[in-house]
Amino acid sequence: MSAGTAPAIAFTGQRIDRADAIRSDPARVAALLAGDALLLDLAGLVPQLDGAGQLLWHPVSDVAERGELVFLGLLDGRARFAAVPAQGDADPALTHRHVWDAITLLRAQDLALYGGARSLLDWHARHRFCARCGHATALAKAGWQRDCPHCQASHFPRVDPVVIMLVEHDGRLLLGRQARFPPGRYSALAGFVEPGESVEEAVAREVLEEAGLRVTDVRYLFSQPWPFPSQLMLACVARAGSDELVIDTAELEDARWFTREEVAGALAQGDAGTSFIPPPAQAVAATMLRWWLEEARA
Repeated sequence: MSAGTAPAIAFTGQRIDRADAIRSDPARVAALLAGDALLLDLAGLVPQLDGAGQLLWHPVSDVAERGELVFLGLLDGRARFAAVPAQGDADPALTHRHVWDAITLLRAQDLALYGGARSLLDWHARHRFCARCGHATALAKAGWQRDCPHCQASHFPRVDPVVIMLVEHDGRLLLGRQARFPPGRYSALAGFVEPGESVEEAVAREVLEEAGLRVTDVRYLFSQPWPFPSQLMLACVARAGSDELVIDTAELEDARWFTREEVAGALAQGDAGTSFIPPPAQAVAATMLRWWLEEARA
């Protein structure tokens, strides 16, 4: 990527028309289901692929037991649906090796569509009861809402904002690792935005808590929807006033400063990296590292 050019980010760029006007019209949704609508083939939340490494779709009319169906939108002139699985998934992304195997094969547009569907379906599977009164809820607005028939509360798909940041000091970059990471992997520091915080304040707090550093010049870069289970990653860069680390070992197993040469070598070598193993290519952290190297050349 060149300086000033928006990078290609995994899980973004889907072509589907979400057709909000149709969502609120049960008659139109029913007509789509009675027509030539297609259903996304999933094993729970795991995408099933065809021989060309593309998402598999089947006519909804061929599916005997449908359960709750979510209207994803219109694509290539046909309505697309997906079924809510029996169980949701709150496990960390790195535990899903079978999912990652499929993700590495998917083209960008399929990956974006799958990511959005996965987040939405997982939310339904884990939010079947009303947060206000505890009564069972029912799918509404073609799957973009759940309503409680007992207290009339409406619930909407959740997205959690997360700041993820590159911290610079004298031409070096701070990266950390959690104990659950594969051996040798380092990535950008990250954390959830808390109530009452701006993005900039969340960056400063997280870096101070995890690495003991005070940062300035916080700058937003770009974002990524992350479907494990449903975060919006807000990529930022910040400048540290010191390189003296005080690591919170409850959050990080380790944190280190890396030179541009080490970062470039790690990205070039991938899982065979000698200085460290970089984040997976589909993670926004990897995009951020490539952006950082390009900025140095600008």
